Amino acid sequence: SSLSTNITHTHTHTHQKQQRSSSRLCSRAIHEVALFFINDDLAEKKETKHLCNHHHEMKFIIIATVLVATATAFVPLQQQHNNYNFALSMSDASSEFDFDVAIIGCGVGGHGAALHARAQNLNTAVFAGGDVGGTCVNRGCVPSKALLAASGRVREMKDEAHLSSLGIQVDADAIQYDREGIANHADSLASRVRGNLEGSLTALGCHVLEGRGSLTSNPHEIVDSATGKVYTAKDIILAPGSIPFVPPGINVDEKTVFTSDGALKLPYVPEWVAIVGSGYIGLEFSDVYTALGSEVTFIEALPMIMPTFDREIAKLAERLLIRDRPIDYRTSVFASEVTPGIPGEKPVTIKMIDADTKEHVETLEVDACMVATGRVPNTKDMGLEERGIETNRGFVAVTEKMEVLTSSGEDGQIIPNVYCIGDANGKMMLAHAASAQGISAVENIVGREHVVNHDAVPAACFTHPEIAMVGPTEEHAIERAEKEGWELGKSQGNFRANSKALAEGEGNGIAKVLYNKGTGKVVAVHIIGLHAADLIQECANAVAAGTTVQELSMMVHTHPTLSEVMDEAFKGAVGMSSH
Repeated sequence: SSLSTNITHTHTHTHQKQQRSSSRLCSRAIHEVALFFINDDLAEKKETKHLCNHHHEMKFIIIATVLVATATAFVPLQQQHNNYNFALSMSDASSEFDFDVAIIGCGVGGHGAALHARAQNLNTAVFAGGDVGGTCVNRGCVPSKALLAASGRVREMKDEAHLSSLGIQVDADAIQYDREGIANHADSLASRVRGNLEGSLTALGCHVLEGRGSLTSNPHEIVDSATGKVYTAKDIILAPGSIPFVPPGINVDEKTVFTSDGALKLPYVPEWVAIVGSGYIGLEFSDVYTALGSEVTFIEALPMIMPTFDREIAKLAERLLIRDRPIDYRTSVFASEVTPGIPGEKPVTIKMIDADTKEHVETLEVDACMVATGRVPNTKDMGLEERGIETNRGFVAVTEKMEVLTSSGEDGQIIPNVYCIGDANGKMMLAHAASAQGISAVENIVGREHVVNHDAVPAACFTHPEIAMVGPTEEHAIERAEKEGWELGKSQGNFRANSKALAEGEGNGIAKVLYNKGTGKVVAVHIIGLHAADLIQECANAVAAGTTVQELSMMVHTHPTLSEVMDEAFKGAVGMSSH
């Protein structure tokens, strides 16, 4: 440690002297070049064509030399210092292993980890498993937003009352859509984003391997499933993602009974579709289906619809997203048996039982059934058992620094040089959370201790209107405040008082800010309303930075914008009024 400190100090002092010297040298060089070109222009008028060509060549060489010298001189000292330290720390690893870091999985989490690893000059390999982009890009976030965007336009153009209030007259019956065209839009968007992701990896020098990687019983080893070749890496990051969870008794054929994977292909628009589960995925697809003309029935096992949402937001969402649309629901029931049908010929049969008594309560016959009951880790056949890693329902236990543990119990031990990020560790099953965890894992790999603050990671449901949140629900915040001994404050902004929302004819919605009354720090924010998914980022940043409502209340928000809904809530928290 003492030797390392002395080396670092000496290196920094030397570079400071070199940088000052380089700066002076560059200034002098630029001055000399300027004089050269002035004299050269005069000389060109007198010299032969051959000599003029020679001077042109000399100009090019001198310009290139000066540019390189200037760029070198003004490279930030800290960057030079970091690169030097990195070279010291990684020189041994590079010769001993095939890669510095190997990442198993290439979804948003694996991709984010790979980009950051390359930014740290780590020799990086990604075992893509033929699935660059993972669930988010190929079967989740990206294509679903394409469906929501297209179907949302259809809903808007068919809303005669809304458009009439803006002075626009339309014949709703005349609005048509091309189902295949909408499906192609989703598919082409996924393909484009997938190509961009793969291109970014190769451009940065990542080694993208087609096979799925799996561990062996030996530390640092990964087997490429495509070739059977064994590679070695100093550090390994597991990022296998997740797959749809299908409860027992539900027979999925991905035609009439399907998960989100099949729904995204939009092979047809059923007249009546049952959706098992009323979380993010189910709500978004109910938005798509009803916009395109379907009727929807939710089947929810818990006593309330939208059980994971803040209760106040869920009640408003029920009015805006369910009651005003051709949607009904059953709660406290299980879809105990679901039998596929034949499109246009035979219905899908759904038998439901009471969640408590397990007695049969109803049988539905619908045109299609979507299973939206959550996701489970895609951790099978990864060699976890060989490395002594015990999973809990497929989830890999990790520390706050994403280090893999042998088990989730108190006796779980850290497995050196192995990390797990994203859906597979179960901490927060969101694409951007996986990316943040991947970056965090790399930070810990290079020796800069880092922990992701999951309370500051926002989430959004892209219905019309949108729902977004960061931090715990109000119910959980109340429990936390009581347990930790502080008082919870609450303030609200309203879309109906916002000029921009009213101009759009979209005055429905609220923004709720929860904060610690003692410190003023923002604990959580929940929004339902126009562009809630964009508004939540300011709030997530406030939670991450520990910003207080007092500070936020004095920050200026652009007028007239939707951000003033948040301004109203922040000001209300400190007794101020927003115009």
